[in-house]
Amino acid sequence: MKVSRSLKNVILIELFVPITLLILGIYHGLMQTVYRAGVIHQSSAVKLDYYQGLTLHGVINAIVLTTFFAVAFGHATIAYYLKKEPNKRASWISLILMVTGTLLAAYAMLAGKASVLYTFYPPLKAHPLFYIGTAMLIVGSWVPLFDWMVVYLGWKKEHRGEKIPLAVLGTLVNFIIWFVCTLAVAYEVLVLLLPWAMGYKATVDVTLARTLFWFFGHALVYFWLLPAYIMFYTMLPKWAGGKLYSDNAGRIAFFLFLLLSVPVGVHHQFSDPNISQSSKWVSTLLTFGVAVPSFITAFTLAASLEYAGWKRGAKGLLGWVNKLPYLDQNNYMFGYLIAGLILFIFGGLTGIVNASYALNNVVHNTAWLPGHFHMTVAGPVFLAMIGMSLFMLNGLTGKKIFLPKLNVIVPYLWLIGVLIFSSGLMYGGLMGEPRRTNLGMTYLNPGHELYHPQWVPSTMLALAGGIIMFAAGMCYFIVFFGTCFSKKATESSLVFPDTSSYHDEKYIPLFNSFKPWLVMMVIIIMIAYIPTLLDVLRFGGPGAPPHLPSSPTPGI
Repeated sequence: MKVSRSLKNVILIELFVPITLLILGIYHGLMQTVYRAGVIHQSSAVKLDYYQGLTLHGVINAIVLTTFFAVAFGHATIAYYLKKEPNKRASWISLILMVTGTLLAAYAMLAGKASVLYTFYPPLKAHPLFYIGTAMLIVGSWVPLFDWMVVYLGWKKEHRGEKIPLAVLGTLVNFIIWFVCTLAVAYEVLVLLLPWAMGYKATVDVTLARTLFWFFGHALVYFWLLPAYIMFYTMLPKWAGGKLYSDNAGRIAFFLFLLLSVPVGVHHQFSDPNISQSSKWVSTLLTFGVAVPSFITAFTLAASLEYAGWKRGAKGLLGWVNKLPYLDQNNYMFGYLIAGLILFIFGGLTGIVNASYALNNVVHNTAWLPGHFHMTVAGPVFLAMIGMSLFMLNGLTGKKIFLPKLNVIVPYLWLIGVLIFSSGLMYGGLMGEPRRTNLGMTYLNPGHELYHPQWVPSTMLALAGGIIMFAAGMCYFIVFFGTCFSKKATESSLVFPDTSSYHDEKYIPLFNSFKPWLVMMVIIIMIAYIPTLLDVLRFGGPGAPPHLPSSPTPGI
């Protein structure tokens, strides 16, 4: 599909900006493992503080990269599958807001005025520009949803009785989830945190801010994940050489995410005493429920890949596994997606531990948690995003992939690194190793009275994995920017694989309409969060003064 110069430029900028910033994000990821392994026994290195680096790592990797990519990929899927481009003016307004917001927040973080981590929990206090930039990034990402809805409604009028293209359904579901969940964090930023940061308020309601953040924070995980799910359902079977086992399975999975992504955030607050046990129990049930679409996806993709293996001439019970195109340089996206899926198996299993109230108490605020979410966020999410960024760059510029042999090993090198890294973190977490902590200052400093030698093996294992991940990231940057600055080889175009379904499934109106699912979504959110918010407002306690990560005393 030919795309206009305007849309092509918007998408390419939305890919180039976050991938460029990702260099800084991955560097600080490596530095976190170096600090935590006790290699550095100080609070900063190269004039960047530990918590400053941790904030940059989290914000760039988890907020900036994911938001920019989701918008760019959304533009591409809407344009390709509906055969109509998004509004030019809306696309550029969105891009300008997101880039400006990112630059404002980046200034605050790089200047050392916003070392508040990506969760920006109060009473950690950031410079006002950090909150203003965050709000601009969020608002900028809202604009495309309303524009895409206009395009979708126009398509629907012209194609009555036809199925919504699965990729379009996934994109719209993802951004509806994003819009709903970011309403809470927008309120937190603009009403609670920004006036406090600007000095208009002396204190802030910590528990209310935490609750509003996690209304957003766990749904954010699915905002990260759903672009990868779109690729899994609509593109991976074709790249594997087969067909999608069930189109309706994908629709069910996407709509279940719409229902259950937002109201599960309370499971991040199991240790908060001011939230009732009944609210936590509801969150536990919903969290186990949100595993259902992942199980549906696991079965559907396994069946799709098995069919592809048989099409490639496999024999025997598991012979299909060996027939898939793992190292095909001309089909590199398969490697990026299959490596992510392997990591997601472990990420999903460890996530069930976090969802359980009893087991969560064992691993809460330990290194287990970043071990788990690196298997999910740094697994299928990250690999799908960087792989598709390269794929769209390749198509929209008409440039050949730079060093294709190096490119095809990147996802597997990353896979090995994450498995080692996360194993080290989770092993340490089971022994009580804390998260968000510069262990090299105390617990892994042999000269300190708090030295914990039992954490040396786990942190060294995490360091080894982190080094491998860093090496894989550097290889990817060589490929991406080498492709970006190489000469044009073919005509530019936007092309996605058109995966057909193995089963000729009939049209089911329930799976092709948003209205009933949106109503159910609102009802479930109200059931989960009205009692929780009432608990928080009733038992929130007094407001808190600012607290700096480097100071043990609030207000200093």
